[in-house]
Amino acid sequence: MFDFDMLGLAPALNDALKRAGFSEPTPIQNQAIPLALAGNDILGLAQTGTGKTLAFGLPLVDHLLQQPGKPQPKTAKSLILAPTRELVNQIADSLRNLTDGTKIRVACVVGGQSIGKQIGRLARGTDILVATPGRLIDLMERGAVDLGQVRHLVLDEADQMLDLGFIHALRKIAPRLGTPRQTMLFSATMPKQMEEISRAYLTNPRRVQVAPPGKAADKVTQSVHFLDKTEKPARLREILSRDIDALTLVFARTKHGAEKLMKGLVADGFNAASIHGNKSQGQRDRAIKAFRSGEITTLVATDVAARGIDIPGVAYVINYDLPEVPDNYVHRIGRTARAGREGEAIAFCAPDEAGLLHQIQKLMKIDVPIASGTSPLEGKGDPGATRTGGPRRRGRAEGKPAAGAQPAKRRRRPRRGRAA
Repeated sequence: MFDFDMLGLAPALNDALKRAGFSEPTPIQNQAIPLALAGNDILGLAQTGTGKTLAFGLPLVDHLLQQPGKPQPKTAKSLILAPTRELVNQIADSLRNLTDGTKIRVACVVGGQSIGKQIGRLARGTDILVATPGRLIDLMERGAVDLGQVRHLVLDEADQMLDLGFIHALRKIAPRLGTPRQTMLFSATMPKQMEEISRAYLTNPRRVQVAPPGKAADKVTQSVHFLDKTEKPARLREILSRDIDALTLVFARTKHGAEKLMKGLVADGFNAASIHGNKSQGQRDRAIKAFRSGEITTLVATDVAARGIDIPGVAYVINYDLPEVPDNYVHRIGRTARAGREGEAIAFCAPDEAGLLHQIQKLMKIDVPIASGTSPLEGKGDPGATRTGGPRRRGRAEGKPAAGAQPAKRRRRPRRGRAA
């Protein structure tokens, strides 16, 4: 393991890292940064919360520091694409911390905000442009940005970026980028089709991987409750009440479901807020800020938050509804156990969600320990139908623990704090 100051980074970057309290790179940073500094294309695979932003951000900024000169009007020297507004804002904030005190400009453009202001921001040009694909295409069509000077392309959360919803956007953006260029793709999961599609965007890439694709962070303790859908509200309130001050992120499947769930929690006295696609960007930003500070302790969200929240103080992630895409489960539970901390991920599984759980366990190659209830697929080849360290459980009512079983204890954690 190297210290950051052994990687040959520009002095300004070493100073920024010291100010932020970073001394040693994480495994993905340790592997990716030297290769990226050498100009290689990178295909990086790592669990969420392991420092992918610095893995591509440090070499990107280092290259830009070696290329003095202001960007031309309406141009960008480098482009970072990410699937959600929250992730774009998070990346931009991290890069601004790295470039503080330098002449490097960082701009971000996302939907849900004034496009006029974004056009004005891009008019003078920028060194680093962080964007969601949809808003970037809007700006391209208006002639507000010229990507012909881009020499560095980063796709963060590449599995989602290369999914069907984004591949069409990438096909519009990629031909407008400058060449030759360095391209880096980073992701926590690796769907089969991603490596094939990535060949269209990377040239002789160096692959760096610090954990098997689809594996959750080691410090996340997982469990699943099998219960009827009607039992979910009561079980959620029971779990939240055990550690009322802990920061807890609750995932629902739909925008309507998330909003309804949040309002019910508030009506019952819980300190909750929600973020989803029907919320304005301002509302989403305010909710995340309040959650980060501990002003609210329960944040109910759709998968819009599965990849865009980096809050080290999140103690618990509750999958109130299991995601329909197994990869999203990995990203969801990656919102806890960040920056070397421990965290707990709790899943609710109704009978009609048993197939979703099976796919999640197949992806992760683990059996999620059962906290209560009985799997509907028990005895039918379900890899998760056995209790970890014990025999199969039969003949027990759903939602009721086995005789003599002790309910899982929730550990109290600080509700706020900064990454080490």
